[in-house]
Amino acid sequence: MLMLPYTKLPYEPKLSNVLSGISIYDREETLGQALWVYDPNKYEDQREIIKNFIIPEFDYLTYRHRFLIYKILGSHLQDTDFDFSEEFVSDYDDPRVLAWDETEIIDSRGFFEHIYEIASELWKDDLLRASLEDQTQW
Repeated sequence: MLMLPYTKLPYEPKLSNVLSGISIYDREETLGQALWVYDPNKYEDQREIIKNFIIPEFDYLTYRHRFLIYKILGSHLQDTDFDFSEEFVSDYDDPRVLAWDETEIIDSRGFFEHIYEIASELWKDDLLRASLEDQTQW
């Protein structure tokens, strides 16, 4: 079983993990300020948000972990009825507060499609390597 790095806990990724790079809970003055200069509804700004904040959040993970995140994202994108705006809802009990909430993102599905597109580019070698392995052996 694939474990969460630096722990003995099983790695069980969720779609909400994809947005962890823009979680500003207790970091409004630092990360929040850095993110709020971008418009999450503009394609070019999304690209910067994804490349500079979302994708780097997974740098500590192995190629296998990134592959699983990518697969989860892809499977949700295949579900045409899935409501991606729910992923932008803050959970103050979690604590999970995102830089933008569900009312500020015009096309939440498009945002996740853009993450998928950029992850495909940046993780290309890792995704290929993991796809060639027997995932049941992880």
